[in-house]
Amino acid sequence: MASDWLDEFPSMGADQLSALRRTIDGAFRSFSREYGEAVENLFNPLREFLIASERLLTQSPWPLVLGGIVLVAWLASRSRRIVLGTILTLLLIGYFGMWDDTMKTISMIFVCTVVALAVGLPIGVAMSRWDRLQRVINPGLDVMQTMPSFVYLIPVVMLLGIGRVAGMIAVVVYAIPPVIRFTNLGIRLVDRDLLEAADAFGSATWQKMFHVQLPLALPTIMAGINQTIMLSLAMVVVASMIGVQGLGQPVLKAIANQYFTMGMFNGLAIVGIAIIFDRVSQTYGKRLQKHLEVVHG
Repeated sequence: MASDWLDEFPSMGADQLSALRRTIDGAFRSFSREYGEAVENLFNPLREFLIASERLLTQSPWPLVLGGIVLVAWLASRSRRIVLGTILTLLLIGYFGMWDDTMKTISMIFVCTVVALAVGLPIGVAMSRWDRLQRVINPGLDVMQTMPSFVYLIPVVMLLGIGRVAGMIAVVVYAIPPVIRFTNLGIRLVDRDLLEAADAFGSATWQKMFHVQLPLALPTIMAGINQTIMLSLAMVVVASMIGVQGLGQPVLKAIANQYFTMGMFNGLAIVGIAIIFDRVSQTYGKRLQKHLEVVHG
């Protein structure tokens, strides 16, 4: 008897575990049947936003789209080398027949980043102001950052079905923690002497936040945005399993059919986009840092 206890870890019985799983699954299915349509209607504006951005990039003349992306890269980085790399990368992507899929991926990343910023920035600001809220939210962020990416697909598919919206929500949930953490960290790292000086000049709380803390924390926040974009790109291939169009679907097809070249080309296209976003956002963050060092001495 003693040896049995040492050899086998004491665990819940198979019948009890099965009953627990059935109870949880049944409750979630009931919730999906009852409120699934209402939740889907709630996300309809995001769906329309995603479709509109996708149509803008895929149905506009490619020189115009290329010029717009290059202009954004120049305004953010002011680097000829980055602009030249952006042009060459996009031209190669188009030459190898991946232009439409790339534009769909960029539109998905754009929308997911906008949603992540709209949700994550206020949460990060609130965490920086209230320590108790930070202690409550941090464990949730830890779970979100360590949970396997495939797991995110299960609840969103059960609730929203297969399609763009489900993939977008999965990508946002997977990619949002960095912008929350970096916003919180950046605001907390603002020099207390500057805050005391703002208090001495009679600044209100919102004035300190918008005119002192957020501008000084902006380079750190940009680092969080950079990480959010990178995680969104990493999630594109996984999200293609539930109907997200773009470069992820050819990669998934290549895995299923063992098409090495197709998988390699589309994977390299994702890498190229990631490098463009990374270099542009990092350079923009450095430019902000230099500007703020000049302004604030």
